[in-house]
Amino acid sequence: MADREALRDFQRRLAGRLQAAPAEGVKASWLAVRAGRGRFLVPLAQAGEIFPEAVVHPVPYTQPWFLGVASLRGALHGVVDLARLPMTRGAPVPGPLAEVAQAQGAEPQWVTFSPALEVQCALRVDQLAGLRGSEAFTALGAPPQGVPDGLGGTLQDADGAQWQVLDLLRLSQQPHFLRIGA
Repeated sequence: MADREALRDFQRRLAGRLQAAPAEGVKASWLAVRAGRGRFLVPLAQAGEIFPEAVVHPVPYTQPWFLGVASLRGALHGVVDLARLPMTRGAPVPGPLAEVAQAQGAEPQWVTFSPALEVQCALRVDQLAGLRGSEAFTALGAPPQGVPDGLGGTLQDADGAQWQVLDLLRLSQQPHFLRIGA
């Protein structure tokens, strides 16, 4: 129980740091998240607010990865399950990260797109993994041929873990992302 409370406190502090980062000049470049079996780095400039999982209203006849719509601060947002989005299923990280996150008491969070992108969307992620600077990673190369637009290169951290760059702007412009109808 103490671990679960500690994790919730960490997630609250992280959300606060994310909101304060632009004002304080924090040198973080990425919001690190885990979804399903994948580890993803979202450019901090493209990430909006972080919300705890809230009430989502399902929309009939949509793709399984589109969870529905939710009211966040009075605005309707489409909610997408990042782990179930077809383009992210082949993420390079093995292992049941979602199950590990649940075992550690992590609660799913929603990361909205930055208002500058003008996309009313939130991604459901299994776990927030913190703010990271570019200096914490080494590039493993450009994305291989055939990688869907929206996924960038793979980066490796000091522990040897691989992280996939997720470009929210490019993702939001992809036809498969825009077609939520089943």
